[in-house]
Amino acid sequence: MDEDVVTVLSADECWQMLREEEFGRLAFRLVDEVHITPINYAVDGDTLLFRTAEGNKLLSVAMGSEVAFEVDRYGEDAARSVVVRGTARLLPEDEEHRSENVPLRPWVPTLKYNVVEITPKVVSGRAFTLERPWLHLRPHE
Repeated sequence: MDEDVVTVLSADECWQMLREEEFGRLAFRLVDEVHITPINYAVDGDTLLFRTAEGNKLLSVAMGSEVAFEVDRYGEDAARSVVVRGTARLLPEDEEHRSENVPLRPWVPTLKYNVVEITPKVVSGRAFTLERPWLHLRPHE
């Protein structure tokens, strides 16, 4: 097996991918349950921002739950994944304007007044070379 099938992304490569994407998955703990939900986000300096309405995500943030966030992209021959682990906090009113200075665009027309910041403790990423041999097993039509 080729040793270059999985490569570790540098910190700069991870942040570049985070800046290029706008949709990922947020994982958080709420009491004794682990949740995962899709969110749209934007990079602001060395943090991530997202908007949310009242609900489980906001409650988890208020309770001080640590979070994990993941983005990925894939094509026919390659895939990349970046994972951010850290803390989340609700931005106070005097900091909410930060969300106006980044490309944080809602994907659905629901009202989301709360701006949350994820401060990473760990950012890691991997790139994968895909062979996907099962594609060759499909019957031809």
